[in-house]
Amino acid sequence: MNVTLTTLCENTAGKPGFMAEWGLSILVQTDGMNVLFDTGGNFAAVRNADKLGVDLRAVDAIVLSHAHADHTGGLREVLRRTGPKEIIAHPAIWELKYTQRAYEKREAFIGIPFTRAELELFGASFTLSKEPVNITDSIVTTGEIAQTTDFEDIEPIFYVKENGSLRDDTIADDLALIVKTQKGLVIVLGCAHRGMINTIRHAQMITGEQRVHTVVGGTHLFPKTDEQLEKAVFALQEIGVQKIGVSHCTGFHASVRLAQTFGSDFFLNNAGTVYTLDEV
Repeated sequence: MNVTLTTLCENTAGKPGFMAEWGLSILVQTDGMNVLFDTGGNFAAVRNADKLGVDLRAVDAIVLSHAHADHTGGLREVLRRTGPKEIIAHPAIWELKYTQRAYEKREAFIGIPFTRAELELFGASFTLSKEPVNITDSIVTTGEIAQTTDFEDIEPIFYVKENGSLRDDTIADDLALIVKTQKGLVIVLGCAHRGMINTIRHAQMITGEQRVHTVVGGTHLFPKTDEQLEKAVFALQEIGVQKIGVSHCTGFHASVRLAQTFGSDFFLNNAGTVYTLDEV
């Protein structure tokens, strides 16, 4: 069984003619299934799919890593291409998500930029679960990720609006996609808001597989301190991750540090990147 990860949307374009867009969308192909993990922020996933010759009508299911618009804003355009599809996510994707940073005069809405009813008109059917969802025998979502490390936290800029008031957002909807292979786990991250290492260890726990071959996607290391970064790098080595391809919310500084550590087993996972793990 081969695993192919095709990145349709990412902050940077890795090849001429591809569109860069702040966000992430990765097509996961394995076990006879085509699973689209996130949809980017707008049109890039669809445009880059055309560039790569990817027929989105062949997508079997869509998984949302979390509600933020840079991962869900392309959903309507994707559904125009795929037709009716099952969308797998955490129930908290429908919370009213906001952010408020020091440079912002007021809070900004960053949740799914469509109503559920609108998406259902386009053929979306939602499977919402806090628990892992088995898509096939080898593909499973993490479900809600436990926060167990002492160095991974959620920045105090994320909020949920309830009854007109803001409360801190624990981003419980943050999840990842796992592929179980003969060489170990392939873990696809969206933003890893609840911690990249927390996510990997959670994946190990729910699958019973300790070997982690490949980690790809957003690591959310760009706002972290040097101490947090070093602890994350040490943990990746301790876990024994074989390959790592970083995207979106990793940042230049963390990318350089990971490249120094992993050498040829590190890669920038840009829009247009096609990564294949051959199990034979």
